[in-house]
Amino acid sequence: MKKDDNCLYCTRNALQKELMIEICDLKISTLFLFKEQSYPGRCVVAYKDHVNELFELSDEDRNQFMLDVAHVARTMQKVFSPMKINYGAYSDKLAHLHFHIVPKYEDGLTFGSTFEMNPKKTYLTDTKYEEMIEKLKGQL
Repeated sequence: MKKDDNCLYCTRNALQKELMIEICDLKISTLFLFKEQSYPGRCVVAYKDHVNELFELSDEDRNQFMLDVAHVARTMQKVFSPMKINYGAYSDKLAHLHFHIVPKYEDGLTFGSTFEMNPKKTYLTDTKYEEMIEKLKGQL
């Protein structure tokens, strides 16, 4: 597997642990729970190897990665019942292919608009994070 020693997804460094909690490996990626939970249930799906763009993947790997993303979104819908799910794959400052999967709620933050990358408003207790992770794992 191709890794980058400066990448938080490749190294699972302190910044990565500050921002998110690793939930589990999927077929070709890893699922993380974003610690900032202004969008309840927000997760990140990161590709297993260090690539920056979706087009860098083989057709087979791209299709499997998108199946992982869809699987997480479907699970998120079952567990959290959002009105809509937003997807973000920016990587301007973090060169590693990953998708933010952001549930949106009609009366929630930025409904009808682009989600905020890190509003720094809502953090949970360790127990609440664990409960959320167990709910997701139970449906994956």
